[in-house]
Amino acid sequence: MQGIASLPAVARNDTSNQFFTRNAARFPLPNLARGRYNLSPMSRLIKTETAGKDRTRLLRAVAIALRELSRQCGATPEARDLAAFIVFALQSISETIDPSVAAWEKRGYWVKADKFRMEWQWTAKLSQQMREALLKEDWETIAGLSVSLAQKLSKIKVSENHRMGTPWKGSWARFKKQNPPV
Repeated sequence: MQGIASLPAVARNDTSNQFFTRNAARFPLPNLARGRYNLSPMSRLIKTETAGKDRTRLLRAVAIALRELSRQCGATPEARDLAAFIVFALQSISETIDPSVAAWEKRGYWVKADKFRMEWQWTAKLSQQMREALLKEDWETIAGLSVSLAQKLSKIKVSENHRMGTPWKGSWARFKKQNPPV
């Protein structure tokens, strides 16, 4: 009776390059298997940073920023930072829509993809409106847009003891750099 060591490497579930290099004459394979590339077993690549997770994180940050913006009175430097951060976050959220939908479109789920796009199209529109109001420093319009944004984000609950910090610090300077006065 033969032992397992005498079986070919494939029968032993040995997927290293040894089988292919020792038996190259008996089993002609393309250059891929002849040692030009490593054929060692690999695990699946799992993407931990996805568009959906980014969207959720940004929505929570916007909810926190809205809470802080509602506590501000007038056009303080922190209120400008908060409003600029909300503009950037909404723009980033709208940029995550196409990568999320790409997989559905690749499989032919056009209706599902279009429905998802329609559900999230408000982010780009609201971002643009808030950007224009912030450029004009129209705080009444910003307050009205903040109320409509708060209604959109009413389901998002973030505790007072969150660990997000203050991601809006410096957003106004970045906003002014990207949108110079005309």
